[in-house]
Amino acid sequence: MGCAFSFSAESRFRNGPRSSMPKFRNFKERGEWVEAQFIAEALGRGYTVLKPWGDSQPFDVALNFGNRVVRVQVKSTSYRVGTGYRCQIGTNYNGRRYTPDMLDFFAAYVVPQRTWYLIPAWLLFNGGQNPTGPMLFPMQPFKNDCYYCEVYKEAWGLLRPKPEKREPRAR
Repeated sequence: MGCAFSFSAESRFRNGPRSSMPKFRNFKERGEWVEAQFIAEALGRGYTVLKPWGDSQPFDVALNFGNRVVRVQVKSTSYRVGTGYRCQIGTNYNGRRYTPDMLDFFAAYVVPQRTWYLIPAWLLFNGGQNPTGPMLFPMQPFKNDCYYCEVYKEAWGLLRPKPEKREPRAR
């Protein structure tokens, strides 16, 4: 008989006394952990979270706003390049490429910095079918016209759909 959840006080989430970065056996395990972090953060901010069963959907999490559902693909990175981090978003765990009609947002978590980026999916598709992996600079001060994804750092409010414009009723 298997178990659905496993909680442990083992030290596998630490690389040693010098590092506070989580350690995982594989990328699938890290992805599950990051999804759980996203869900906890979203719930803490008052969002209603929907989690698809299994890996058959092209998104990891959805946020329910009554008549609107926002589809979010959760990604993570610890891949340091210069003064930033590169986040790979080209394919999902099953090797399928994302397309613009599958997602509304990418939620990218920079693991060593414990920082979220909530990036509209359309931005990373650049008008085409293959999304580009953004460079994220959580340690750099914000500069206008530089680091195009920095405006999406901890931008949780963007996940809420804009109110629909209601036309006045005709009399």
